[in-house]
Amino acid sequence: MSFYCSSYPIVEKKALAGGIYSFTLKCPEVANAASVGQFVQIKAEGYTLRRPISICSIDKENGTIRLVFEVRGKGTDKISELNRGDLMDIIAPLGNGFTVPAKKDGRVIVVGGGIGTPPLLDIANMYGENCTAILGFRSFDKVILDKDYALSGAKVIVCTDDGSTGVGGTIAQPLADELAKGGVAAVYACGPTPMLKAVVAAAKDAGVYSEVSLEQRMGCGVGACVVCACTVVRDGKEQVLRVCKDGPVFSGEEVVL
Repeated sequence: MSFYCSSYPIVEKKALAGGIYSFTLKCPEVANAASVGQFVQIKAEGYTLRRPISICSIDKENGTIRLVFEVRGKGTDKISELNRGDLMDIIAPLGNGFTVPAKKDGRVIVVGGGIGTPPLLDIANMYGENCTAILGFRSFDKVILDKDYALSGAKVIVCTDDGSTGVGGTIAQPLADELAKGGVAAVYACGPTPMLKAVVAAAKDAGVYSEVSLEQRMGCGVGACVVCACTVVRDGKEQVLRVCKDGPVFSGEEVVL
C-alpha cells in the first residue's frame, strides 16, 4: 500500500448541514494515487490519534480530493475550524476501495446512509444515468449531497426516517423496488451496520453482487494497531481482518455484520 503523509492546502470549504463540512484539498500526488472508496487520516491539532475520513471525490485532472465529514467529537470539531488557505495534515490514500468495473455493463445502485453518503459519489459520477442513488437520512436538515448526485446524472431517491422530505422511512423499499426492475450489475453501500445488513440481504435475494464500506473506529489507519478488526468468511472459514488495511470495502456476502 502506497500512501503520502504531508500537509496540503485547503482550496475550498463549505458547510453542507448542521455540523457537516466539505473540504477540498490540493494534493496532486494523493489524487493521482487515490481510488473510489479509500480514506484519509487527518491530524487534529492537540490530539494524538488521527481521524479517519472517507474520500468523497477525486479530481485527478485538477489534483484535488474532497472530504466530507460530520463533527462527532472534539477531534473532528477541531478539524472543522480549519479554513481555506490553511494546511490539513493527512495520511492518504489509505485502504482498499470499491471494485468498480472499467466496462460499464448494466446499471448500479449506490446506497448511502447519513455520513456514509460521501464515499459513493464518485461511483455515481462514473456511471451517470446508469446509476441509482438511494440516500437515507434521519430528517430533512441532515440531507447532504443529493444535488451532487443529481448533477452526476444518476437517479436520486432521498429517504428520511421522519418523512420530512423524500420517501418516508428507510432505504429498504426503494432498494427492493429498484432491484425488482432487474439489470443491476452491483450494489454498493456505506452507512450504519443495520442498513448494510439490509442492503446485503436484499442484494443476495436478488442474486446481485454487493460491496459494503464499513464505518469503524481506527487508531493507526495502516494496519498496525488492529483496533479496527472485523470478521469475514472466506472459503468457509472465519478470518479476522483489519478494516483500515484489508478494507474498508468488503464483499457483502463475506463480511460478518
